[in-house]
Amino acid sequence: MIPAAVLFVLTYVLMMTFGKYRPIIALASGLVYVLTGMLPVSELPGSLDFNVLLMIGGTMGIVRLFIDSRMPERLADLIMKRVPNVRWAAVGLSLFAGLISAFVDNVATVLMVAPVAVAVCRKLKTNPVPFIICIAVSSNLQGAATLVGDTTAIMLGSALHMSFADFFWYHGRPAIFFAVELGAVLSALIIFFLFRREKAPISQSGPLTEVTDYVPTVLLVGTIALLICASFAPESWNLPAETNGILCCAMLAVGLMTGFARQKRPDAVTRPLKAIDFETLVLLVGLFLMIGGITHTGVVGALAALLAKLGGGSVFRMYTIVVWASVLISAFIDNIPYVATMIPVIAGLAAQMGCDPTPLYFGLLSGATLGGNITPIGASANIAAIGILRREGYEVPNSDFFRIGIPFTLSAMIPAYLYIWMVYGI
Repeated sequence: MIPAAVLFVLTYVLMMTFGKYRPIIALASGLVYVLTGMLPVSELPGSLDFNVLLMIGGTMGIVRLFIDSRMPERLADLIMKRVPNVRWAAVGLSLFAGLISAFVDNVATVLMVAPVAVAVCRKLKTNPVPFIICIAVSSNLQGAATLVGDTTAIMLGSALHMSFADFFWYHGRPAIFFAVELGAVLSALIIFFLFRREKAPISQSGPLTEVTDYVPTVLLVGTIALLICASFAPESWNLPAETNGILCCAMLAVGLMTGFARQKRPDAVTRPLKAIDFETLVLLVGLFLMIGGITHTGVVGALAALLAKLGGGSVFRMYTIVVWASVLISAFIDNIPYVATMIPVIAGLAAQMGCDPTPLYFGLLSGATLGGNITPIGASANIAAIGILRREGYEVPNSDFFRIGIPFTLSAMIPAYLYIWMVYGI
C-alpha cells in the first residue's frame, strides 16, 4: 500500500510542477501501476470509464461544429439588443455564458462569449477585464448543473450511473441542478452590484451575426434530447453502460458526415476532430489507471477511514469538510484529478459511516466546481479568459480577479451548501 500511495503523491507533485506535461505524467504513472502489478491487468477494463471518455470526446467535437456555425455569436447579439446599458450587458452576458456552459465545456463557452464581450467593451470604451472575469466564473458555476456541463459532472454521473434527468430529480428529490441555479441567482446579484456604476447606454443598431449552418445547433439540442430520453429507458432494455458516450459520438459522426456533404472538403471532418482535447482524454486514462491502482492496494480505503475519523461519526461534519476542502483545494489545483480521486474515497467513506453518500457526492461536485473561481489559476476557463485579455493588451492583477471571484464563489457556494444538506442530508 505504501509504494502505491508514494507513487500517487509523487505523480500529483509532478503534475502540479510540470503542468504542460500533465497528461504524459499521469499516463506514465498509470502504466507503472499496471507494470508493477499494483493494478492487475485483469482489472484494467473495470478501471477505465469508457462512458466518460466517449462522452467528452463526442461533446467536444459537437461543440466545435456549434462554434464554427457562429450560432453562439448570433445568440449573444440578440442578448445585446435587449439590454439597456453596460450594467445589464455584464449581467446578461454572464447569465448567457452560464446557460451555454450547462451544456458545453467551460473553456469552449469562454472562447465563444468572451470575444463578443471584448467587442462590446471596445465600442463602449470601457475596461473588458471585469466583463471577461464574470463570464469565466459564470461558466465554471454552471458546469455542475447538468450531466454534460463539465468533465467533473460527467465523471460523477458515470460513477453513480446517473442519467441526464437525475441531475434535475434524484431519488425523489430536486437534485444538484437547483443548487447550482440558486447560486446563479445570488451570484448574478453580486455581478449587478459590482457593475453598479456602469450605466452607459448600448447602441441597439447593427446587423445580427449570420449563422452559417443550423445543423450543429440541431445536433447539440438533439444530443441533449437523446440523453434525456436514454435516462428514461427501462432497465429491461439492458442498455450498455457506455450508452451516453455512444450517443454523443454518434451525433458527432452525423455532424461530420453532413458537414462533409455540404462543404466537400476534408477539413470539414478534420477540423472538428482536431478540436477534441486528446490531452484531457489521455490525462483521464492515466488518472483512471492510477485510481484503480490505489483502490486495489487499499490506499482509498485507508484514506476513507482517515476522513471518517476526522468526521467523528457526524455526517454533517463530514459533509462540511468535503465541501469546503473541495473549494479550497480546487482553488489551486485542477478539479479533474481531484474529483477523480475523491469519488472512490467518498464511496468508501459512506460505506464506513453507513450513510447515504448523495450529499457527500453533490458537495464534492459543487465545491470542486466553484472552488476554481477563487484564483486565476483555479480553472482552465479562468486561464483561457486571462489569455484572451492578454492578447487584447490587458493584464489582470490578482486583486482584480479576487474582487470578483471571491464574492462570486461565496454567494454561489453558501446557498448550494445549505440547499444540498437540507434536501439530502437532514
